[in-house]
Amino acid sequence: MTTKEYLNGDETNQPREVAHGIAREPPAPYFSHQHVVLKIARVLADYVEREGLGAIGISPLDVILDADRTLIVQPDVLFVASDRLSIINNQVWGAPDLVVEVLSPGTAAHDRTEKVGWYRQYGVRECWLVDPLPGVITVMDFGGAMPESRPISRTGLMRSSVLPELALPLTRFLP
Repeated sequence: MTTKEYLNGDETNQPREVAHGIAREPPAPYFSHQHVVLKIARVLADYVEREGLGAIGISPLDVILDADRTLIVQPDVLFVASDRLSIINNQVWGAPDLVVEVLSPGTAAHDRTEKVGWYRQYGVRECWLVDPLPGVITVMDFGGAMPESRPISRTGLMRSSVLPELALPLTRFLP
């Protein structure tokens, strides 16, 4: 499947991604997964809109990381900074500044490996891997020479290099 074929297909709310021409269509996420996605998106959207920092999007929303190689992903939540809003044109054409993946049993391995690798390779500045059951968010900062990974436990304070003024208790992001 090419990027053009994918984008000219029927619109759907079904999660789907394409990696190098191969479509992947996992089942819809569980309610508990979407509950966490909504909490994170709400907190980030309130903050980003209040501060005028850019735009927040939630899945299903196509992010075309590589149109030529047909690499299209759908992070659970994404942020694009104000100075880069031009990459949004119906879809997101390029790497968002921040992506959030809420881990589920069926997708955790894929999210931790392939997707994190793609995010780093294609220029995402920061990725949050949210593991709701133990209540941990791992912040992966790809902005420096060497990527940094720092886990934050349920009792910790959420900090982001992409949104440096954001400092909230992790409990604001998790149920």
